[in-house]
Amino acid sequence: MKVSIIGATGYTGAELLRILNMHPAVEISYLTSESHTGAAINTIYPHLSGVYDRCLVSMQAMEDIGRESDVVFIGLPHGHAMEVGKKLAGTVKIIDLGADYRFYNTATYETWYKVPHTHKESGAVYGLTELYREKVKAASIVGNPGCYTTASILALAPLVQKQLVDVTTLVVDAKSGVSGAGRGLSLGSHFTEVFESVKAYNIGGHRHTPEIEQALSELAGTEVVISFTPHLIPMARGILSTCYAKLKPGVTPEQVDQAFADLYGREYFIRLLGRGGYPATKNTRGSNFCDLGWHVDARTGRVIVVAAIDNLVKGAAGQAVQNMNVMFDLDEKTGLNQVPVYP
Repeated sequence: MKVSIIGATGYTGAELLRILNMHPAVEISYLTSESHTGAAINTIYPHLSGVYDRCLVSMQAMEDIGRESDVVFIGLPHGHAMEVGKKLAGTVKIIDLGADYRFYNTATYETWYKVPHTHKESGAVYGLTELYREKVKAASIVGNPGCYTTASILALAPLVQKQLVDVTTLVVDAKSGVSGAGRGLSLGSHFTEVFESVKAYNIGGHRHTPEIEQALSELAGTEVVISFTPHLIPMARGILSTCYAKLKPGVTPEQVDQAFADLYGREYFIRLLGRGGYPATKNTRGSNFCDLGWHVDARTGRVIVVAAIDNLVKGAAGQAVQNMNVMFDLDEKTGLNQVPVYP
């Protein structure tokens, strides 16, 4: 398969290149960057030296990209992928790692992202593979999930799907490594601001909130509204999402266990640590795994689910490659068999 990456110089683009280098069915066609046009990718990311020396081109080469690609990954800021999508739709498969194609209701996107949606007729599918595999298989455009959303939806989906919890009580407390803020310079992600500090941000207003609500509402068959608080933690990679919900009267711990087994028992990339398990970000670093553990608190009547992922892999590039494999009827694990990097 001929693969191009639009916006290849962000952290996600670099991670895609790392993963795709191990994919036996992939050949790189084009890498684009408007800020580094003409430069070799390994001068931007020296860790790719000896692996990739391809020069970056401008998006002005879009006709060539469409003609010489089977699948295009888009790694652009929100609001920019739609123009690319409109130009390439019907020509290639598209996987957008930003927010532009994540919402079935484009009005929700416009409300939270404050830009008009210009490709409402795209027919895009939300690409959380474990929940939407059959839709992804038939899709031409996939909106790849965000990192917080991947961990949080996977944590809560079994409970909501089996109607074991009161969906008016859902609380998500999640923590992200600094790479989730992207490669652009900002005061909040400077070393001296982040080191030896943990802080909450965007309480009640983080843009991943409606993504989580969209998926959980679909599973629940009713509108779900959550309380979501993200935190920035002083490490490069990782998401740890701790999710709380009130169990319905009479629900047993065994029913909770069974819900997770029923939904994920055959999922390769979901590792169930079981009741009493404690996922840790270090155990998923560099891999496409999502580790899940849950606890039933009899005293409060709550269930607490903990999810750990690598935000750049299962929360971004790895999930995108997983979706690509499904779209092209390949083994889902192809190129994604990396063992987590430890310690």
